Amino acid sequence: MKLTMERLTKQFKNKIAVDRVNMELEEGIYGFLGANGAGKTTLMQMLCGIVTPTSGEVRLDGRNNIEMGEDYRDLLGYLPQEFGYSPSFTAQDFMLYIAAVKGLLPSYAKKRTKELLELTHLSGDADRKIRTFSGGMKQRLGIAQALLNDPRILILDEPTAGLDPKERAYFRNMISGLSKDRIVILSTHIVSDVEYIADKILIMKKGRFIMNGTVTELTETISGEVWECETTERELENLDRSICVVNSHHQGKQIRLRAVSPTKPMEAAVRAEPNLEDLYLSVFYDEVDERRRW
Repeated sequence: MKLTMERLTKQFKNKIAVDRVNMELEEGIYGFLGANGAGKTTLMQMLCGIVTPTSGEVRLDGRNNIEMGEDYRDLLGYLPQEFGYSPSFTAQDFMLYIAAVKGLLPSYAKKRTKELLELTHLSGDADRKIRTFSGGMKQRLGIAQALLNDPRILILDEPTAGLDPKERAYFRNMISGLSKDRIVILSTHIVSDVEYIADKILIMKKGRFIMNGTVTELTETISGEVWECETTERELENLDRSICVVNSHHQGKQIRLRAVSPTKPMEAAVRAEPNLEDLYLSVFYDEVDERRRW
């Protein structure tokens, strides 16, 4: 199975949200990383056939996804950033309703609903009204509905929004277990969501993929450019503003600093092993109005 984006472009009036994207995806987990406004959601919607490209196209094994129609939708599972539901629906009602919309047989829909509510730790809340759910519970329900038709292509837009750290870890393990014989796309701005489970990371900025590769391949691009040292508030204030401060931790009068810079930022700095967050923050550093302070 091969999902291809060919010069995929979407323009809204004077704004180009997605700009001539070319990419080919096969079975595996892909992490689409980008700051808010990078174009990720618009790209997801074009991959799902919800939004029509201004130019270019999406192809599945050589066939245009829009022209495939129902054949394409039958293979697709999608979790948008926000999904609608009737306030009167229970979790089970909602799942069965979505199953009917997807054309699943009632007997299969009931069986699949039970399995997925168990998988997402919602079986004990199957008869509760969704309006009483926490944000994390609603998000888990959204993940469950995306899996109803056992999709070959699973597209999840900011899937861990509202989940606590324990739920996020469970989610990552669940998605990792579901990835066999599927194309799984996770769109997020949270590095940890994809760092340990994605086979390939694609970094999106201003509507384009500017970098892609494995975590190791990407972090190697800033090898020798990540630094750590202890400094003072005054030294930190005088630091060159072009240097990306990844983290600063106050310890009494001293500050433990981590930064990305092609040159040694200060005399006491020593090189550190780069990670994906270092790369991500350095890529988007120019979009921050003020120097980062943590």
